[in-house]
Amino acid sequence: MKEILVLYYSQHGSVREMARMVSHGIEQVQGAKARIRTVPKVSTVCEAIEPAIPDEGAPYAELKDLEECIAVAIGSPTRFGNMAAAMKYFWDGTGSLWMKGTLAGKPAAVFTSTASMHGGQETTLVSMMLPLLHHGMVIVGLPYTEPVLSTTSSGGTPYGASHVSGATSDKPITEEERKLCLALGRRLAETALKLAP
Repeated sequence: MKEILVLYYSQHGSVREMARMVSHGIEQVQGAKARIRTVPKVSTVCEAIEPAIPDEGAPYAELKDLEECIAVAIGSPTRFGNMAAAMKYFWDGTGSLWMKGTLAGKPAAVFTSTASMHGGQETTLVSMMLPLLHHGMVIVGLPYTEPVLSTTSSGGTPYGASHVSGATSDKPITEEERKLCLALGRRLAETALKLAP
C-alpha cells in the first residue's frame, strides 16, 4: 500500500471532517492508504507550547511524513482569504526538503472551509498551492467532469474541495461537499499511483 498524507489544521472541526472524507476517497482507490496528520496552533505568546501529542485528533505532522508519502492533500480554514497561520508555519519549516527536491513531482491537492459563501475559498485554495508549487509538486484539482461541481449551491471549486460552515461553524457538510471531498481524494490517489516510482 502506498501512503498519501492528508495534512490539515482545524479550529472548529469542519476541516477535520473534510480531511476524513478526503481520506475515505483516497482509500476507495486500490493500493492507496491515507495517513492523517495535523499541525499545532501558532501562539502569540512566545512561551506557549503545545503538547508533543495532541489531546484529540490526528498526530502532529513531521517532515518525514512528507518524505515517506507519495502525495499530499492539505486542508485549512480560511483566514481573510488565506490559509491559517498554523498551516503556513508548518510549510515555512520545509526548506530542507525544498533544498533536496524531496517533493518535486509528487501530486498535491487542497481543501478549505469558510464561514460564508464568499469568504475567500478560492484565494485560500490558491494560497495553499503556492508552497506546493515552489516544492515542484503537481497540483490536482477537481475537473468539471465531476457533475456535482456544476450543480452545487454550497461549497466546491475546480481548485479543490470546499465547505461553507456558517458564521458560527454550525452548518454540516452538505451532500455535494461530501461528494467533492471524496472525489478529490480519489483523484489524488489515482494520480499519485500513476506517478509513483
